[in-house]
Amino acid sequence: MLAPRTGARVSPGWPPPRPSEPELEASDPKAPPMRKRTVALIVIAAVLLAVVGGLYWAGRHLFYEPTAKGVDSVVGELGGTRVLGVFAHPDDEQTVNGLFWHAHEDGAYTAMITATQGEAGHQTPVVARQEDLGEVRRAEALKNSFNLGVDRHVVWDYPDGGVPDADEDELVDRVVDELQRVKPDVVVAFWPESGATGHKDHMQMGRVTELAIAKLEEEGGAYAGPKHLVYTISPSGALAAFGGDTGAFVVANQPKPEVAMDAAVQKKHEGWTIHASQANFMQESYILPTWLIYLLWDQEFYHVRDLEAEPLA
Repeated sequence: MLAPRTGARVSPGWPPPRPSEPELEASDPKAPPMRKRTVALIVIAAVLLAVVGGLYWAGRHLFYEPTAKGVDSVVGELGGTRVLGVFAHPDDEQTVNGLFWHAHEDGAYTAMITATQGEAGHQTPVVARQEDLGEVRRAEALKNSFNLGVDRHVVWDYPDGGVPDADEDELVDRVVDELQRVKPDVVVAFWPESGATGHKDHMQMGRVTELAIAKLEEEGGAYAGPKHLVYTISPSGALAAFGGDTGAFVVANQPKPEVAMDAAVQKKHEGWTIHASQANFMQESYILPTWLIYLLWDQEFYHVRDLEAEPLA
């Protein structure tokens, strides 16, 4: 570029301003316009959101039961004021957090039976000596039920994994005694043919619960048993997808749920923190991280039996 001659008059616009970056891009036929770049980014973001949304809804479908009617509270819907849950192991109450928490919020009296101390369980992660695991898990169960507002919780010492071999008449009589003490109008238990997870201890405790209620019905005393028996039901889609042979067994042997309710997911997260020896159980069982499982699985499912219309005796 030639410099102006000395003494020559210089134009105020001299030298001409350097074009800005957008102007260079607009004037360069080889450079894509900014507008095209913006549109491309928007399209990419929209596609990613669509993919993530599709995966989310596909995942939720695995934890959805089309036969189940949504209610705010199962116990409230049944008009229950006293509830007893009958389980096999510490952490079994994790399947019913929502039911017990909302029953507590509604002012119902709530109680639980846990038949074993879970001493044969697999620690995930390891938090204690294996020989001390029963005591640890018993404490975890009591602490978690307290966190759910449960008023009474008894933990027995039947052998973990050996409930089907225990004296059945003795088990029935002990459940009958607890029923007569608590006098629940709603009992929560496992479906005897599947046990929610296929565990034989669960299945036997479901059977024992039915036998105990039938015994009270037959005796016809001042307290003749609950009005409703509520079975916790596992989501069939998730079991079929992730449960292998055991999941297939459960799906084939459990009824369709009629009722769905809020799972009190925060209480479930708190529960796995309290059950420190089992904190990674969900991730090991379903492969997915626990936070993602409960993002998808935010409902509990139940099959309800009206014992006045359909007695067990």
